[in-house]
Amino acid sequence: MYGSVIGAKTPFPALFTKISNRLNALIVLSISRLQSTSLLTSANTSSGFRPLGETAAHCLATSDKFGGIGAVTAVEFARYGAQVVITGRNADNLSEVAKQCAAVSPKGLKPLEVLADVSKDVDCKRLIDSTISAFKRLDILVNNAGKGVFAPITDPSVLDKYQEVMDTNLRSVVYLTHLSVEHLEKTKGNIINISSVAGLKPSARGYLYSMSKCALDMFTQCLALELGPKGIRVNVINPAAVRTNFLQAVGLTKEQSEGFYSRLSGQYPVGRVGESIDIANAILFLASDEASFVTGIQFVSDGGALNAPL
Repeated sequence: MYGSVIGAKTPFPALFTKISNRLNALIVLSISRLQSTSLLTSANTSSGFRPLGETAAHCLATSDKFGGIGAVTAVEFARYGAQVVITGRNADNLSEVAKQCAAVSPKGLKPLEVLADVSKDVDCKRLIDSTISAFKRLDILVNNAGKGVFAPITDPSVLDKYQEVMDTNLRSVVYLTHLSVEHLEKTKGNIINISSVAGLKPSARGYLYSMSKCALDMFTQCLALELGPKGIRVNVINPAAVRTNFLQAVGLTKEQSEGFYSRLSGQYPVGRVGESIDIANAILFLASDEASFVTGIQFVSDGGALNAPL
């Protein structure tokens, strides 16, 4: 359910030892690629993203269906001492991820669960308000928006589908960022947005998803310029295919999804598609002090796919 997080080896052991200090924080994180993800972390430290072990972080995950990048990222932050706050539209799924986070937390910290839909403005505000009310600060915001709708431009409901994609993939990110800046400025925190190589390379019938991700990339770069003077870093990660429930969420069967991933594995230079832990590790790095001189970048994590003759 959660990619390869079980039994996966975590890279950069020295880095993850350092992660502990930063996360007496709050992490707001969306758990699945179907719904937008926001990760906020609140910490007691003045800057950077230090080790999770010494101070308890808080990780909030928002999702429609759990599994994938957001869920694994929440579990990984919890593993290094973060106090997690999770949000989504399915209470049972929230509870399941909360159990996984508590199970790996060094202090057995149980996440705060917030039932919400981040495509709705009122829920975004309630999410941030609940987070600050509970933990008093915010250090890291991770926006993992990823709702995919694919249709020809002649589709009679194209404008409705456009609105649906943009509300989840872009509007929620803009509004959550808007609500978070005043808190991130106090902690000199940072923002990590999860985009896609689809924002860098066109695809037939994928224009709605690709447009939303391309806009997210530019939003990230512009915000890096605007928020840098406030001490806030802003970066974006562009994954290629990652083995999650995303394809099934957009209508493929499990067998079709596995066939798709198998075909791509043979085409990607590294010989496999991504796993959720690959992207979670990239998030952890960009949130850390080791990336303190990094802002406004597009961190492509794609197994070489973008430059491969697919």
